[in-house]
Amino acid sequence: MSTATTPSTPSVLFVCVHNAGRSQMGAAFLTHLAGDGVRVRSAGSAPADAVNPAVVEAMREVGVDLSAEVPKVLTAEAVQSSDVVITMGCGDACPYFPGKRYLDWKLDDPAGQGVEAVRPIRDEIERRVRGLLAELGVEVMP
Repeated sequence: MSTATTPSTPSVLFVCVHNAGRSQMGAAFLTHLAGDGVRVRSAGSAPADAVNPAVVEAMREVGVDLSAEVPKVLTAEAVQSSDVVITMGCGDACPYFPGKRYLDWKLDDPAGQGVEAVRPIRDEIERRVRGLLAELGVEVMP
């Protein structure tokens, strides 16, 4: 997938510390719901070795497969090439570039939690992603 954006295709970057939970769920929901309508990335300021297994299971329950995803390191290039940067608990580790739209989604961290604790976080992320799609004027895929 190309990382170049066109004026009609917004680019969104989800960032959290480990890129193993919240940012992975955000990116997966956005990809699942928007298809090619949005260019999606996720990254972490200190990426983990693997996506949280409870997150993978919680997403599988709603028909989204994260099993092949791997945490990625946050780069300045990823931020610069994104129209919207959504931070999820990365604090001051997230680079700031003027002219970018930043959203800080305060959500519980699923690290160390079981799937029961991840479900409400997952559902809140999906709700926010749907709201973001509406703001961006991007249709939700059937």
